[in-house]
Amino acid sequence: MKQQTTVELAGGKQITFETGRIAKQASGAAFVTSGDTVVLATAVGAPEPKEGIDFFPLTVEYRETAYGGGRIPGGFIKREGRPAEKEILTARQIDRPIRPLFPETYRNETQVVAFVYSADKQNDPDIIAINAASCALALSDIPFHGPIGAVRVGLVDGNFIVNPTYDEREKSTLNITVAGTIDGIVMVESGAREATEEQVVNAIEFGHEQIKKICEVLIEFAKTAGKPKRATAEAEDTSAYLAELRNQYGTALTDAVDTQKYSKTDSYALIKKIKDEGKKALPEGDAAAAKRYAKGFELLRENIFREQVLNDRIRPDRRAFDEIRKIDIEVGILPRTHGSALFTRGETQALVTATLGTADDAQRLESYEGEQKRRFMLHYNFPPYSVGEVGRMTGTGRREIGHGALAQRAIEAVLPDEKDSPYTLRVVSDITESNGSSSMASVCGASLALMQAGIPLKGSVAGVAMGLVKEGEKYSILTDIAGAEDHYGDMDFKVAGTREGITALQMDIKIMGITPQIMREALEQARRGRIFLLDKMDAVISGASQEKSRYAPQIKTLQIPTDKIRDLIGPGGKVIRGIIEATQVKIDVDDSGKVDVSSSDPDGLARAIQMISDLTAVPEVGKTYLGKVVRLAEFGAFVEIFPGTDGLLHVSEIAEHRVKDVKDELREGDQVLVRVLAIEGNRIKLSRKAVLKEQRAKLGLPEPEAQQGGEGRGERGDNRRERGGERSERQERAPRPERTAPAPSAETITLEGGEDFEDEDLDDLDVDDAEGDEGGEEAAGSDTAAEGSGAPQGQRSGRRRRRRGGRRGGPGGGANPGNGAPRA
Repeated sequence: MKQQTTVELAGGKQITFETGRIAKQASGAAFVTSGDTVVLATAVGAPEPKEGIDFFPLTVEYRETAYGGGRIPGGFIKREGRPAEKEILTARQIDRPIRPLFPETYRNETQVVAFVYSADKQNDPDIIAINAASCALALSDIPFHGPIGAVRVGLVDGNFIVNPTYDEREKSTLNITVAGTIDGIVMVESGAREATEEQVVNAIEFGHEQIKKICEVLIEFAKTAGKPKRATAEAEDTSAYLAELRNQYGTALTDAVDTQKYSKTDSYALIKKIKDEGKKALPEGDAAAAKRYAKGFELLRENIFREQVLNDRIRPDRRAFDEIRKIDIEVGILPRTHGSALFTRGETQALVTATLGTADDAQRLESYEGEQKRRFMLHYNFPPYSVGEVGRMTGTGRREIGHGALAQRAIEAVLPDEKDSPYTLRVVSDITESNGSSSMASVCGASLALMQAGIPLKGSVAGVAMGLVKEGEKYSILTDIAGAEDHYGDMDFKVAGTREGITALQMDIKIMGITPQIMREALEQARRGRIFLLDKMDAVISGASQEKSRYAPQIKTLQIPTDKIRDLIGPGGKVIRGIIEATQVKIDVDDSGKVDVSSSDPDGLARAIQMISDLTAVPEVGKTYLGKVVRLAEFGAFVEIFPGTDGLLHVSEIAEHRVKDVKDELREGDQVLVRVLAIEGNRIKLSRKAVLKEQRAKLGLPEPEAQQGGEGRGERGDNRRERGGERSERQERAPRPERTAPAPSAETITLEGGEDFEDEDLDDLDVDDAEGDEGGEEAAGSDTAAEGSGAPQGQRSGRRRRRRGGRRGGPGGGANPGNGAPRA
């Protein structure tokens, strides 16, 4: 029979729990909805305990279906395959809070499975899956000290938001997942943008208030729709047996666990020796006695640790509670990697490398939010030799993925913006030695390796693992916990961040009763430890290296107009492929016109950038360009200033003197310096005269005499008389002297490159002396007649003939009256 209930959280967010309609043969099933996101979680427990094991055999699976988001899977097979990283991380988030809540004596194989059957683009199914798994266990007959509730807390504009949507998470400075029972917190997982310790504690408290609402609803729901719980065996009273073992081996074991006196390897060897000696006293072939002894010996070791920490106030290695182990840091130890660091903390060591790539190297992800690209990846490897063991080298395990994701969140908050550093980044942390807190060693090593690779992080990031031992009201908080302190303690609390605040946090709690005050103390102690580590790291490298590895790709970013993208790509990609083949570079173009050009060859990179700039350049008014004359006309010349971009150099703008025939000044193929006067639609107006004037002014040379009066005005006066019908009697004109080039003198004008060109660009130019008469106004009239007037072609030709006739007949004809020298 279908039954359901609903809980309303802060901000009106609702979660609906349903059972009795789907998956009725499972031990417990919950069909949970929030918005349009639907998750089915089931819990199944084997009817009998699994023989021969001393642990709880729990497995948790989480799967996201492609059809739930209304899409077909990519690839050839077209069906869901092995779990993606997001699915593995969510399965861990379900596993970690529920595992400590099963009875200690429960040994039945148990499996929790969560499937996402529908997903909107607002509500992340991971939080719904945790609550669905809790509901399924609460409704089942499986013994479970729950239920638990889970929420995500965001911080937007100073206000806490419960279960923020994807859009709200983009604006949030805090993204923290909190899971717990009605009595206390059991798990915290967080990413943040340098949040303060107080903000984190307040967010956890806010989250727990929402969790209480969920737990209250599930408790009532289990009463009406749940099954009776199975009976479990009572825990054996081992106090007398432990006292016996302590009398026999307590002193030797207390000495053996002293890791200040012995190394980790020697300590473990001594403990094994003591344990083996005790086995010899057992009845031969008594399996039950051997099992009881192994469990009792391990429990004695745990008791010794806890008594030393709580009563004697000492740690196994005799450090102070807030003391960090010896730090040793090296950077740049690998010659061919782009960045590398060896970070050693006590007996934990991480060899971390950073690799720089281009946009093509970004990881493509399919999710319910849509297709995404990840430009930063951090991968964590934990080979068996790091703890002195023999093991199978199979695929990446869940623990490795979880530790890598934690370190990735810690570093992501300080990565530079894409416009400042367009690289795709991959960091790999290989744990070469481990005795606790290897994930936080990976955080420190990643920060060091990226800076050594030349990536300008917003700040160095360090991480430290905190521990807690608590009995009743007595507790001890430990900084930088080692392996034994993690194993036998009650809390594993990892905190990473900068000097400004926290960037990542992960907390797993094995007991109830962790108060906000304990969390505040732990976070403050972690902050002091983090600052100590940052001081050590900054003493080795405190900022990005100025030069990147010569083996790393150099990336230059250009911004081109969007209408020039097709010119760069060319038909069928022909143009861009040609540039790549010619220069051996990588080119990435996006729809906004951003072009990333990358290569490890500086010469090829420079050539590719120049080719792209030439193809996509846009003329600017007032700027000077070195152009090529591509066509001559009666009214001027067309000059190509970029490949495929021509402008009109009108006859009036060719030189400072009057130009009668364009061919007297220019030839096709000539290179000339021109300035853009105006851009009208697709028409570009150019001027060579403006460049010549500027160069003459720089040299301090006088204006040509013809421009100060004389020939120009005389000719215009003659033309006016001619137009008025008062033609004067023709006078016989003296023969024009032969045109010869002027001899070089101090007054010869020499062009300079100016701001837009190198000096050597001028060596190929053929420049006349800037002498002659004014012709600007009449030439401008020619421009108007040739291009813009509505007059017929014949009229335009007639006006040109009249002007030429006036010049021949006027008093200004012949040699230059200013200095008598012939014009070249």
